[in-house]
Order: sequence, then C-alpha cells, then structure tokens
Amino acid sequence: MRPDRPTTEDQVRSTPEEADLKLVVDRREVLADDVVRLRLADPEGAPLPEWSPGAHIDLRFTEDLVRQYSLCGDPDDKHSWQVAILREPASRGGSEFAHDRLTEGTRISVRGPRNHFELSAAEEYLFIAGGIGITPIVPMIKEAARTGAPWQLLYGGRTRSSMAFRDELAAHGDGVRIRPQDETGLLDLAAFLGEPRPGVAIYCCGPEPLLQAVEAQAEAWPPGTLHVERFTPKDLGEPARAESFEVELDQSGRVLTVPPEKSILEVLGEAGLDVPSSCQEGTCGTCETVVLAGEPDHRDSLLTPEEQASNETMMVCVSRAKCARLLLDL
Repeated sequence: MRPDRPTTEDQVRSTPEEADLKLVVDRREVLADDVVRLRLADPEGAPLPEWSPGAHIDLRFTEDLVRQYSLCGDPDDKHSWQVAILREPASRGGSEFAHDRLTEGTRISVRGPRNHFELSAAEEYLFIAGGIGITPIVPMIKEAARTGAPWQLLYGGRTRSSMAFRDELAAHGDGVRIRPQDETGLLDLAAFLGEPRPGVAIYCCGPEPLLQAVEAQAEAWPPGTLHVERFTPKDLGEPARAESFEVELDQSGRVLTVPPEKSILEVLGEAGLDVPSSCQEGTCGTCETVVLAGEPDHRDSLLTPEEQASNETMMVCVSRAKCARLLLDL
C-alpha cells in the first residue's frame, strides 16, 4: 500500500479497480450461533472481479447504511463471493439488516473488492483470530497451504458453538488450535508465538482487546512481522494540531482550509471533489490518498507504524496534519 514512489501509480497498493455491482444472494446458511454466511453472485451468472486473501467488499444495505465485510470464500471461484456476518445487537444496524432482510434472492449493491490486509510472502505463517475475525483468515490459510508454507492457527471465541468455520478448520489437523474461552480461558499468545524469529508473518484479526494483546506480544519481533485488521477504529486521543491547516491539491493548484471541526474528506467534498470513501472512520482504506509533501497526523487504524512513518499516503476521512500545509495528489 505504501511504496517507493517513482510514480503516483506505484504509490498506492496495487489492487484491481473497484467495481460497483448489483448482486443477488443466491445461498444463505447458518455457520454458528448468530453467524450467517451469504453467497453473492451476478444475477445473470457473469464472472465477478478477482480478489485475493484479505480482501473485503462494501455492502450497501441502504443509501446511508454501508458496511465492510471480508471475503471468506475461494478466490478461484470466479462466479461467487462469500461473506460471513455476525449479528451484533449493539451495532449500528448493518448486521441486523443482513440477518433479518438479506434472504435468498435478495439483490444488493456491492462495491469492491479492496485489499489492505494482503497476505505477504513468508517462510512461515502464524494466524490468530478472535470470533468473526476468522473470516479473512480462512482464505489465507488455504493460500498458505497451497504454497506449501508451514502455518498454524490459534482461534478463540466465546463458546465452541459461536465459532464459525470450526469444523472446516479442524479438518486441517494439528495446525489448528480451537480455543473456546468458556473451555480454555483466554488465548495463550506467549506460548503460541514463542520466541521471535525471522521469516515469519503473523496475521491477526478480531476484537480490539485481542489485537492490543497480540501487538504487545509481538513488539520483540522484527518490524513488519505483524499484520492486523481492525473492526473498529483505535482511540488516538486529540489531534496533534488543534488549529486549522491547509491542503493544496497538486493537480489543480487549489488550496483549501480544513478547520478543526471538519475532516479533509468533508472539505474536499464541499469543494466539489468526489473522493471515494466508505467507512469514514479510518478502517477500510477507500479514501487513501497520496501525500506529496507535508507531515500528516495519521489517525487511521489501517496503516502499519512503518507505513505511517513513511508519510506516503493518508486516510483523508480521519487523518489530519501536523504542519501548516499538506500537498495531496488530487
């Protein structure tokens, strides 16, 4: 996602252009307690855009209700996409809509795929998942197995019956450790990760307490070893700069002022620029924008510390500026 930057095209993660699609739910099944899997397909049977493990899509339930879900099927299946959705009564409405209103035959607007959690090449993989965080990990495991790289999975959940894909994963044998909390307690991350060693890639997805625990455990590992995907944004406190700042648009030379109470994305929209966005909380990566000069105040929950330090790109929905002016490739 964050490149050496000879050209603008090289500066942004190389993913296929996102597509806006009208798909149909052609199969629906219950995977676990409060978890439903939906298979989406083109109504006319047309092939869908390619995707790779770690990718997610936007489901537009209504004009104002858009949510992101990881693809959990087989990338070699060119005619369907699969998502698994946990019913979250305390959520903002997306999961309730999916469970209550997306039945077989329902048509829905979909955008994607988009991948900011890509599976990098490694000599060995350690996968850690909590609850519905297993969804992006499932195709990663299949890919690791296909390449012949050694891998292990540590998978935790509240109860065994709440853990989606448990039977499918258990078929892999000793490489999978399924640990329901009511049976075994919290995940033993220290034992699973062991001593730091080169050539390993650690991938983790799940609730925030798990991610924080894994990040703490992985601090001694080589930089770039750990890859995480968050469901919700991190709490970053107050912005580094309390006052207004400017953004200069390189392609037009326009200079816009961003006041403290507005995001860069909002100011760009008011100025007539249609910058793609989705989550508007720094977790999906849709609004990632190339930074040509200046120092961003990175407030996203997506870029790695190394990617943020490079200041190559920023998420304009939440990130701001530490300096008086940013030069953006817009």
